[in-house]
Amino acid sequence: MIKNFKWLLLVSLAFVACNNDDEDTTPAEVPITPGSAVFTKYVALGDSFAAGYSDGALFAKGQQGSYANILSQQFALAGGGAFTTPLMLDNIGGFSSGGTQVAGFPTRLVFNPLTSSPVNVPGVSGTSITAHLTGSFGNLGIPGAKSFHLMAAGYGNVAGVPSGAANPYFARIASSATTTILADAVAQKPTFFSLFIGGNDVLGYATSGGIGKNQTGNPNPATYGSNDITDPTVFANVYTALITGLTAGGAKGVVANLPYVNALPYFTTVPYNPAALTAPLAAQLNSGYAVYNGGLQQMVTNKLLSEAEAARRTIKFAAGNNAVVIVDSYLTDLSAYGLPSYRQATKEDFLVLISRTFIGTTVGGDPTKVNGLSVPLADNWVLSKDEVKEVSTATDAYNVTIEAIAKEKGLAFVNTRTVMAQLSNGGVNFGGFNMTSAYVTGGAFSLDGVHPSARGYGLIANIFIDAINVKYGSTLRHVDLGIYPIQYPANL
Repeated sequence: MIKNFKWLLLVSLAFVACNNDDEDTTPAEVPITPGSAVFTKYVALGDSFAAGYSDGALFAKGQQGSYANILSQQFALAGGGAFTTPLMLDNIGGFSSGGTQVAGFPTRLVFNPLTSSPVNVPGVSGTSITAHLTGSFGNLGIPGAKSFHLMAAGYGNVAGVPSGAANPYFARIASSATTTILADAVAQKPTFFSLFIGGNDVLGYATSGGIGKNQTGNPNPATYGSNDITDPTVFANVYTALITGLTAGGAKGVVANLPYVNALPYFTTVPYNPAALTAPLAAQLNSGYAVYNGGLQQMVTNKLLSEAEAARRTIKFAAGNNAVVIVDSYLTDLSAYGLPSYRQATKEDFLVLISRTFIGTTVGGDPTKVNGLSVPLADNWVLSKDEVKEVSTATDAYNVTIEAIAKEKGLAFVNTRTVMAQLSNGGVNFGGFNMTSAYVTGGAFSLDGVHPSARGYGLIANIFIDAINVKYGSTLRHVDLGIYPIQYPANL
C-alpha cells in the first residue's frame, strides 16, 4: 500500500511538471555583485604571470589574455573601472634595438609540427627596448621581477638596462627613473589589488640547474646574483612592506602563494632515464666507467667512503632505458684521489627542458664522447634532488609569509600549489575538456614550459575569482576556459 502511494505521488508530480510549460523552472541567475570589495580602481602587481608572458616572450595578444586582464574584465561587471595594460606594439615578442632583435629577448615560440618542437617566429619586434610610454598602468606585472624588485628604486631607469641594473619592461612604463613599482601602484590610489610574486625568487636558480647561491642569511639583495635564491627573511620583510603600502589607503585585495617550480613542465618533460641502449653499447659504456667504479670501491676499502655512497655513485648501464650520468657537486669531494663527482640520475632529479636536444649529442663529432652517457651532464642541465630541496625549503618559507599576512590583513588568499598539484595528477576538468601540466599537449602551459598558455591564464583568473568571492561575498563569474586556446598560431 505504501509503495503504491509513493508510485502515485511520483506520477502526479511528473504530470504537474509536464503541464507547467509556461513556467520558467530554470534557477534564477545570481546577479553579479562586488560584495564588500570595491573594484573601481584595480592594480595588479607581480611578475611575468601577471604581465601575460607566454611562449618565451611578451606580446600583445598574450598580454590581453593575462589573468590580470581577465580579472579586470570580470571586475567591470561588478562596478570595476578602466584597467590599462602597457601593450607591446605587435605579436612578434621581445624587444628590438635599431631594427634588430635584441638577443636576450627573442621572438615568441610556436609549435612546428614537422619537427615536433617549438621554434621562434620570424621577424623583428616593433617594440624598442628604449621606448617609453607615458601615463599610469593598472597592470604592473613585470617579467623577471623578484619580490624585492617591486621596491627597488631605479629598477625602471632605462640607463640601467644595458648593464642589467634595470628591467626594460618596467623602464618602458616607469613614472620616473627613480620610482618603484610599488610607488607607481600606490600613486593610483587603488581600491583593489592583486599580488602574485615570489616565483622568480627561486626560478632562476632552478632553471639554471642550481647555478647560483642560496642566499639564506644574506639580508642585502644588492649583492645577489641573477640566479640566487632570495633569503626568506628578506622576502618576508619585503612582502610585509608591499602589503602595508597597498592597504594603507583602505584597499582590499587578493594574494597568491607559490607552487613548487620543479612541478612545471620545464622540469618534468625530460625523463631521468631517456637513454635507450643495446646490450653491446651498454657493455661498452660500462667498460669506460670501470676505472671510476673501481676507484670508488678502493675508497670503501680504505674507509674513505661509505658503501652507501659508493653504491650511489657507481655507474652501470644495461640493455633498455638508462639514467643519464650527471655531475653532482653535493657528493663527497674525492678530487684529491683523482675521482670526479659523477653518478647516474634518479627520479628525484629533474632534467631541464632544453636538455632534450643536448642529451645524446657528441662532443666535436666524436662518437665515443656522448653527452649524458660517456660525457656526464654538467650542473646546468640538471636540478638535482639536493637543489630541489633548497628551492622547496625557500618556497615553503615564502608561502608561510604570504598566508600569514593574508590572514592578518584580511585579504583573499589563493592556493596555487594545490591547483598545480591537481594539474600534475590527473588534471582539471571543465566542460568536455581536461587540462594538465603535460608539455605541449596538456593545455595549461605554453611552449616555454614555465609560463601558462592562454587557457592556463584563464584558469588562474578563475581560482582568483573563487578566492575573492569567498572572502568578500562577491558573486563574480568564472570565464569559460574553452574559449581560450592552448597554443597561439604563428600568425596573430
